[in-house]
Amino acid sequence: MADRVKVGIIGVGQIGKQHLEKYRSLPVEVVALADTDEAEGQRVSQQFGIPRTFTGFRDLLRVEEIEAVDVCVHNNLHAPITIAALEARKHVFCEKPIAGSYADGKAMVDAAARTGRKLSIQLGTLFSKETKAARRLIAEGHLGKLYYAKAVFQYRRARSYVDGYGSIGYAKRELMGGGALVNFGVYHVGQVLYLLGNPGIETVTGTTHLEMPMYRERGGDGSYNLEELALGFVRLAGGITLTIEVACALHLGGTGRSLRPSCVFGSKGGVCLSPFSYHTTIADMEMDATFDIDLADWRWHECFPDVDAYDSPQVHWIAALQNRVSLVDTAGITLATAKISDGIYLSHRLRKELSVSEIEQMSQSNAVEV
Repeated sequence: MADRVKVGIIGVGQIGKQHLEKYRSLPVEVVALADTDEAEGQRVSQQFGIPRTFTGFRDLLRVEEIEAVDVCVHNNLHAPITIAALEARKHVFCEKPIAGSYADGKAMVDAAARTGRKLSIQLGTLFSKETKAARRLIAEGHLGKLYYAKAVFQYRRARSYVDGYGSIGYAKRELMGGGALVNFGVYHVGQVLYLLGNPGIETVTGTTHLEMPMYRERGGDGSYNLEELALGFVRLAGGITLTIEVACALHLGGTGRSLRPSCVFGSKGGVCLSPFSYHTTIADMEMDATFDIDLADWRWHECFPDVDAYDSPQVHWIAALQNRVSLVDTAGITLATAKISDGIYLSHRLRKELSVSEIEQMSQSNAVEV
């Protein structure tokens, strides 16, 4: 593959524009874009100097020089577009979550294996300084045997579209597949699964809530049906327990993001991720420690090769396409989060705990035909 990777981008809404901005600083040539909004596609192509503009993504996939495709569309469009791109012999970078359901995510992963193309999912938390520092502590044995983790995230009031963020498409289940759990939870569930080594899932139980008032014209008329709070209890292989609390609207502390962190616990110590802290017992005395992870991250960049290839999901994706580093299995991790999400939704509906085989059998495609 050439030094500059030739990329086509599908969907240039809010997320697509963010991806295009990032590509400006990477060894990437964006040679084409596709968006169903012809006027916006033309405007964005002029803004970013992109030579080809299409309204149909299949036209973009016919451009032979494109090596990789970046998919930035609503969740339930991920699977059909990604699978078509993989079958067109393009590598694919897809916005999170992997898809709107486990069944669709599994079809994407299967297509990547069948075609021999690389598939990566945008999962920024895996490339954070906090995740890298936690992995060092775990790898060096400072946590001991891992047995418990909690994935926690809370916005005070940030329901998509309902509270002002994003377009009306973000408020439609038929396009998104879910609410807080799939749109915010994927980052934090995926992060702790990565730190745990992505162990197998055994059982899932959980529930969801949609309780807080909203503007009538933005869903308060009953048209908004995406959960604002999701709670889960997951049994993982190796006797590991995972609890989940994810909210995009909850009456708890402040006006923005929660400071309650996700954490991973072991027999020798525990690590919490944001703010970053380490907790252990030394000489029969309990100790709570903080670290200068900014300084550590600077030193690692100065002293070790290819550390920069893990600075962000897009940076890593391009480095992997250039064969500088092996691709982190974000597809496998986000597929596991999709299985857990489906399990929580099914558990809420059926009012029972589900085994992993039940989730796999009951998961249904949410894919929108394109």
